[in-house]
Amino acid sequence: MAYDYALVHLKYTIPFAVLLTIILRPLLTRLDLYKTLALITVAFTATLPWDSYLIHHGVWTYPQDAIAGPRLLGVPAEELFFFVIQTYITCMIYILMNKPVLHAQFLTNKDDSSPKCRWIRTLGQVVLATSIAVGAALVEKGGEGTYLGLILVWACSFALLTWTFSGYFLIRLPLTCVATPIILPTIYLWIVDELALGRGTWSIESGTKLGWCLWGSLELEEAVFFLATNALIVFGMVAFDRGMAVLDTFPELFPEAQTNLTPRLLIKAILLDPSKYPLDRVKGIREAVDTLRRKSRSFYLASSVFPGCLRIDLVLLVADDLVDDARDQGEALDWINKLSGYLDLVYTPEGVRPSSTKVVTEYIENNFPKHTRSAFELLPTSLLPKEPLYELLEGFKMDLSFSQTGATQQSPKFPIKDEADLQLYAQRVASTVGELCLWLAFHHSTTRMPKEKEAILVVAARTMGHALQYVNIARDILVDAEMGRVYLPTNWLKEEGLTPEDIVRDPKQPKVETLRERLLSSAFKEYERSRPVMDMLPSELRGPLIVAVESYMEIGRVLREKKGVPSKTKKGRATVPRSRRIWVAWKNLSSQ
Repeated sequence: MAYDYALVHLKYTIPFAVLLTIILRPLLTRLDLYKTLALITVAFTATLPWDSYLIHHGVWTYPQDAIAGPRLLGVPAEELFFFVIQTYITCMIYILMNKPVLHAQFLTNKDDSSPKCRWIRTLGQVVLATSIAVGAALVEKGGEGTYLGLILVWACSFALLTWTFSGYFLIRLPLTCVATPIILPTIYLWIVDELALGRGTWSIESGTKLGWCLWGSLELEEAVFFLATNALIVFGMVAFDRGMAVLDTFPELFPEAQTNLTPRLLIKAILLDPSKYPLDRVKGIREAVDTLRRKSRSFYLASSVFPGCLRIDLVLLVADDLVDDARDQGEALDWINKLSGYLDLVYTPEGVRPSSTKVVTEYIENNFPKHTRSAFELLPTSLLPKEPLYELLEGFKMDLSFSQTGATQQSPKFPIKDEADLQLYAQRVASTVGELCLWLAFHHSTTRMPKEKEAILVVAARTMGHALQYVNIARDILVDAEMGRVYLPTNWLKEEGLTPEDIVRDPKQPKVETLRERLLSSAFKEYERSRPVMDMLPSELRGPLIVAVESYMEIGRVLREKKGVPSKTKKGRATVPRSRRIWVAWKNLSSQ
């Protein structure tokens, strides 16, 4: 029986922690481990003197035949391990729930928050302060409310501190990101605690407790304790994430953090007055995230495995949809011309004085709608070559060819005449984006690569762009036909006895599946050419970039399996179930 408490860990806490570790191992970054270790250190340091006080004042007791013997300040080794394992479990669940979330978009302050948000923050402060006062009164009174009072004073003091600094940010986070890592381990530990109390592994002295049980042997005080401590752990993780979001979102405020992240800088970011946040950047990130979620859920989910700064720049890069949302050809062409003017200002010719920030800002304000301006103001053009961006505009012009009225032989309404045109189109609209993403990855990587390796990887990225765009076209045959567009090469259609007009009239006819499979075969051929080259990437970039590619290629695999077509579609597009996308990410990260 001397190992009764140790058996609680062997049977309940350690297996749960191991399971979470196995699930999260491919997703865990060095920063995740640092955060967890820091929270464990804080929790251990904060809980040890409190628990020691309880034991020395007879609130807590441990039967000698239930513990192995070693103690620190009177606290059994098994209890010390509980501080560690509970914190670890809760941190792992928090990390799991928050992986898909870009925390930068939730940075806010009093002026940016709604009246409801400000009211909730104030209410939280009042409730926590009142709980501290009630707890102090119970401790002062002594007797049966002593243990509950000690819990309230100890836990709510820390909670009030973190809530005051991170309350606005915490309130804006998705509820599941905060509630799940509090509720799930709390319920699990309630069950474990009820079993332990029932066996007499530990006990609360009858003179210091109210004697109320939630069920079975689970004392009210124990239920409150586990709820409060898990909330403290989550609040601590939220504070860390807010600090990292500040460092990632506002590099101009902490330039040294980009090359040398230290605990001092993180604490400085956590303590930074939210009123000093440059919220225009935050609002731009929010708009970019909303746009990207609409355009590509696969890429948004895949982006969650990229480091914070790189993820923000990638989201800002691929989120623009001005041309896609144009009402007609004239408006779309106008946007293309304005985008070209924007690039002309940003990338001034060599020997010409660079355009000032003021000139670029004025151009953006005079030419683009308010809700899109931040995307251009925040686009990291200083990190990107200009050629792919100009080439991307040429791709947009190819899209407009489908809308031409009175098209001539030289400028047909269906410009994708053969496979060479298909490749040119993919090169302009997708290879360019792949190359730009890679340059951003190179910039944010801590590993510097030789120029010759970078050049090989850029070629591979452009080839992979062909593959991803072919998958995109194969998926969207129905959607494109409804817009009067057919990206399948006209000579392919001719071989099947079809014309582009036939596809527009009936995009669901059987021959379309033959053409879709041919396009997918081309896609996977390009994919197989470029995928091995990605193994040359530094380890910190390899996993995330492979996940981004594989998440999109999985759409092609779904199309080939005929799963989700047409029974599971979104606006006529085949979709990959979220669970499958998560599995693809996990599997590919595990193999790196």
